Amino acid sequence: MTLAHKIQGESMQMVVFQLDEGQRVYAEAGKFLWKTTNVGVETRLSKGEPDAPAAGQPAASGTSALLNKAVKTSLEMGKRHLAGESVAFQHFTAQGGSGLVAFAGTLPGSMRAIELDGSGGWTAEKDAFVCAESTVDFDIVFQGWKSGRKSGEGFVLEKFTGVGTLVIAGAGNFIELNPAKYGGTIEVDTGCVVAFEDSIAYEVKRVGALNSQAVMAAMFAGQGLSVATLSGDGTVILQSMTYDGMANALFARVGQNDNTGITGGLFGTSKG
Repeated sequence: MTLAHKIQGESMQMVVFQLDEGQRVYAEAGKFLWKTTNVGVETRLSKGEPDAPAAGQPAASGTSALLNKAVKTSLEMGKRHLAGESVAFQHFTAQGGSGLVAFAGTLPGSMRAIELDGSGGWTAEKDAFVCAESTVDFDIVFQGWKSGRKSGEGFVLEKFTGVGTLVIAGAGNFIELNPAKYGGTIEVDTGCVVAFEDSIAYEVKRVGALNSQAVMAAMFAGQGLSVATLSGDGTVILQSMTYDGMANALFARVGQNDNTGITGGLFGTSKG
């Protein structure tokens, strides 16, 4: 059953979940906003409970169960460390009746709730994940290895499978595309990719030859040497603003005019 939720806001959206008794969501550290007092919070080093044994297989017990859990947790922590993310999740569970809990992304922009039905998964860039139902599985995947490793883009992504509600966020407005409608493949600035379905193949490739013109463009025009290619038939979600673009724009404004300051003439103070 889909968790009751509502996405609110325009330029800075947030999602509010209504959790019934015992229902749980887990979130990326730093994405929590507020909750009612009957929603408990716990920090864990893994996404959730140990996996149930396969049909016909005996359940692990005692030392074996503890060892399996320790190994699984260590692998999750190692992968998240490689992704540059917090090694722990925050888990929120309703106790003593229905409760509310709200989350948001880190930058002004859009949110999307994706309902996983077990037939396929979604892959998202590492800053997109906000929160998910406890029945949604989390993993780290490595894609675009050669070009991604060289360019520092498109290397580490996050994979979500299972059944339940997944919430992602991005900067600016969301753009939904299906590469199948555009000849089967689209090329995208690596910073614009938010998430895509399992049916989409993702790769990072170099644009043009590595010559003096390409190097000059990268150094002085702020244009990278790589793009993400997304191929197949499925949904791709892009963001209209990139994190690097916003950071560069703000950095360029700092100290630009000593008389007015970063906020301009309305709030700036002029020197006598």
